[in-house]
Amino acid sequence: MAEDQASKTEEATPKRRQEAFENGQFAQSPDVAIAFSLIAAFVALLFAAPGVAGRVMEVGAYIFGNLQRFEVSSSGLQYWVQQAMVFMGSLAFPIVAAAIFAGITAGGLQTGFRLTPKVLEFKWERLNPVTGFQRVVSKDVFVRLGIDLLKLGAIGAVLWAAISRILDDPIFYTPVAVGHVGAFIGDTTLYMLVRIAIAVSVIAAISFFHAWRKSSKDLMMTKEEVKQERKNQEIDPHVKAAQRALARRLLQRQMLQAVPTADVVVTNPTHFAVALKYERGRDRAPVVVARGRDVFARRIKELAARHEVPMVENKPVARALYKYGQVGKEIPVQLYQAVAEILGFVYRTHRYYFHRLKARRLGLVA
Repeated sequence: MAEDQASKTEEATPKRRQEAFENGQFAQSPDVAIAFSLIAAFVALLFAAPGVAGRVMEVGAYIFGNLQRFEVSSSGLQYWVQQAMVFMGSLAFPIVAAAIFAGITAGGLQTGFRLTPKVLEFKWERLNPVTGFQRVVSKDVFVRLGIDLLKLGAIGAVLWAAISRILDDPIFYTPVAVGHVGAFIGDTTLYMLVRIAIAVSVIAAISFFHAWRKSSKDLMMTKEEVKQERKNQEIDPHVKAAQRALARRLLQRQMLQAVPTADVVVTNPTHFAVALKYERGRDRAPVVVARGRDVFARRIKELAARHEVPMVENKPVARALYKYGQVGKEIPVQLYQAVAEILGFVYRTHRYYFHRLKARRLGLVA
């Protein structure tokens, strides 16, 4: 791994960066969204604070000036709790809306407001415990832990400074006007929010710089990779399309030639068909020898029927084999159990076929 990284001395090409972006491999940090949200919340609160303080003062004056008129009961308490929730929600809505909008904007700025649909695709390798363990013990995990501890320390320091400040306010040791309550809440919130926003912004800058540096390092290329990419780009697009079409036809021909030697063909039954071969003592797991959908799937099934290859209808397994299986390679580990059950079934019910199959694979019969 270290030797491979050492050989990557060239900056990533635009094509490499575009492919990496489509797969979700680009510099991004969730701390940037948090910083944007806090700053937006501070700005919204800065403009809304006078109105919020005024409404709190009015409601407080009304409640404390009319305590004798309120009946204390379970139904009355439920009503006032609901009213308090609605009142607090109306006060917090502009701030929360600004924070959400800022968070979405921060994500868009990091992605260039472009979509990366491939990130949402399901990949079997994500379930691999080996790669999962490697991600857990990677260097990046410890960097993230350090950043999280830094955030925790910064927020703790801000809270400690805020508590030391607000304890000196007259509200804690002398009678104050009702209006001072709203002003105290607004000033304290702004004091804490602006300092937390500054601290998180600094941490977000550090986190994004680390993500950018790691992404740039991971995308580095070897000189041979750059040379090969330039060579591929120099080929005429029509020539490349013709080459792909020829390769596709050759692959289809090879797949059709392999169908008569398959152990079983798993079908959808109409849209997909996947032919599997398994030779004990030679293959570690069943191998995909042919796969197709729609028209080509019908050709596989016709050829299988002509050579009496067992066909088993299993919609979910056929779909999974077509989507995740690769011709000439073993089936995914996650499909071992399902395919084993299918092979066990055909071995029990088509014994005559497997006696002929051995001779067919040896070229003794057609």
